[in-house]
Amino acid sequence: MIEQMAEAAKPILDFPIIRRVRRNHALEHATIHLLSRMNRTLRMAGRSSDGGFILVGEVPTDQVENAVSDALKRLNNGESNLALHPNCGTNLVTAGALTTMAALVGLGNKSKPITADRISWTMSLMIMAIIVAQPLGMTLQKHVTTDGDPGDLEVVSITRREVPWIFGGVITLHNIITRRG
Repeated sequence: MIEQMAEAAKPILDFPIIRRVRRNHALEHATIHLLSRMNRTLRMAGRSSDGGFILVGEVPTDQVENAVSDALKRLNNGESNLALHPNCGTNLVTAGALTTMAALVGLGNKSKPITADRISWTMSLMIMAIIVAQPLGMTLQKHVTTDGDPGDLEVVSITRREVPWIFGGVITLHNIITRRG
């Protein structure tokens, strides 16, 4: 069903600015996959836009440069599976939306008192929502929020910044600028 909806939305998904975000999102995921293979304890987040993506996490810049370059090559060689990541925000939003709907269905009737049975039923609905959310989120990534074919996407620059963190210390950011796509 998601695939058919994405096909119907193809004119919107292929609109240049949206396509660039989707391709940068794929490159962000592929880069994080490759960095994670080098460092199994890596803690990293990313945020994509039409102009590239930002990686948040302590990684040497040369490793980021190598991973971005390798990720782009691998995506261009057809390894579109690298575009999908289990910790993507798409999966988190999907889980949040489904569990919220499950809670509203389970507890939504204001005229009935909240009982142990209703709480148990609501928790069961929420657990089912979480189970469904993972494969649904991955499907949404595949057909809507990423594009595993980078096309003519190219990396323009990679810069590192360290910014003060409100809880003390610094956060390392790598800004990856792309064009076309």
